[in-house]
Amino acid sequence: MSHRVHGLSGEDAKPDWPPLTRTEIDAVLGHYALGAARGAPWPSPRPLSAAAVVEAGTARVFIKRHHHRVRSTQTLAEEHRFMAHLRARGVPVPEVLATGEGATALMRADWVYEVHAAAAGHDRYRDAVSWSPLHDPNDARAAGAMLARLHQASESYAAPQRGTHILVARDELLRAADPVAALQGQLAGRPGLADYLALRDWRGALAHHILPRQKRLRKTFAAQARLWTHNDWHVSNLCWSADGQVSDVLDFGLASPTCALFDLATAIERNAVAWLELERGIAAIHPGTARALLEGYHDVRSLAAADLGILADLLPLVHLDFALSEIEYFHAILGSRERADLAYDDFLLGHAAWFESVPGQALLQAIRTQA
Repeated sequence: MSHRVHGLSGEDAKPDWPPLTRTEIDAVLGHYALGAARGAPWPSPRPLSAAAVVEAGTARVFIKRHHHRVRSTQTLAEEHRFMAHLRARGVPVPEVLATGEGATALMRADWVYEVHAAAAGHDRYRDAVSWSPLHDPNDARAAGAMLARLHQASESYAAPQRGTHILVARDELLRAADPVAALQGQLAGRPGLADYLALRDWRGALAHHILPRQKRLRKTFAAQARLWTHNDWHVSNLCWSADGQVSDVLDFGLASPTCALFDLATAIERNAVAWLELERGIAAIHPGTARALLEGYHDVRSLAAADLGILADLLPLVHLDFALSEIEYFHAILGSRERADLAYDDFLLGHAAWFESVPGQALLQAIRTQA
């Protein structure tokens, strides 16, 4: 059977990028002091890159490959420096391995590679797509507590904004006094996104779906302290110990300096809404999951009542920058108008509009009234 990955609508799909081959893996591992690969690699079902777990010498490692237009060695190293900082402060982040020359990112032809020590715990949610809800409140509490630990460790980390917008979650537009002008100012340096937006009435769409909420949120959100954050806190990016605790934190591809509430809103968005089953109405929301995430977080890093209000106001908008980055990726790098349209209509605009629905409003109210 040919390799398949998670599709945008929850179905298995043909991968955007060819899977890693054994010959390719051996060539990459030749740059590391690991020994030869053994056995067949396990190919990851995640989209947007190609990855595999493989036995190499006496170690088990995770190899991930990016196209150079998605990640350069420099932009990948930005993630690795943040991961190293967290790991040094006790957050269970698997080690990023270095080549014999001391680099944590390796370029060969059009590809950029990274090699990590494999996670120590059980990857219980490895087959869960990023938009599937979490049903176990104990796991939600553990995930919330670990996110708070990550934020505590991140408070002592300082680094500039990411060197790319592609497949990174950022918050500049949410903080901007004029998001339309701010986005217009970015387009000269983002020609692929500019090319797509020229096909759409994006100013009118933002004015209808985004700007009224952003205007109400901006003053309180702009006052939030900058903090490097994970920005993709779904349980499929966590591994677990036998006693139900988080043993490993994975996948920092979307990480950037935003703020703690941005990361927490993303965690609720990823884990507490069945985005692929919105036709179920009120059954598509999981307020108990949202509450458990917040409880676990609050046990480690205190949340005030005002924080919950900001969080509820932020949730319909937290996807804004990342949705634009997905549009740019699908249109400019993959050349797929169909998938760029899906990211624009269903993600950029549809996510925000859904929060005006009865289920969306119910979820926001559950967050505002969290004890």
